[in-house]
Amino acid sequence: MISWTLIATIVAINVVYVSIFTLRLILVIKGRKGAASLLAMAEVFIYLTGLNLVLSNLDNPINMAAYCIGFGLGVYLGSKIEEYLALGYLVVQVIVDSLATDLPNRLRDLGYGVTSWLGDGRDGKRLVMQVLVKRSNERRLMDTLNQLAPKAFVISHEPKQFKGGFWAKLTNR
Repeated sequence: MISWTLIATIVAINVVYVSIFTLRLILVIKGRKGAASLLAMAEVFIYLTGLNLVLSNLDNPINMAAYCIGFGLGVYLGSKIEEYLALGYLVVQVIVDSLATDLPNRLRDLGYGVTSWLGDGRDGKRLVMQVLVKRSNERRLMDTLNQLAPKAFVISHEPKQFKGGFWAKLTNR
């Protein structure tokens, strides 16, 4: 006989467990060891509870399928939660083909930290800018760049460490 309550419980427990697992992993990668350790304690308790439910009810393969479904949903939900929290910073490199642009100053006026220099591109001189931005402000920066420099070449990546400079002082607060 199928216990829909048991199946729903297994799915729910695994969604919570894997969501916490995903967030913990991201916190470890971002160097937030204390928060990651606290999440790990909750994570292992939830994991053992869910695993115990499945192992105690191996007579029904639907229980194992519920465990797998919960795992997949948990990965999805955990990544959505992390996306929503947008922890950390990004370095956005912006390359424009006009040296006579006030884009660096306009971005600075909007509160972004900008370092700029001249570069050599295939078709001539370029203005290269490096902008440090909180991940939560990435969309706003990209929208601004689309308005002010729609043809700009833009690359972003996540820095691992900061040392010195204008933004390092702000990020340590």
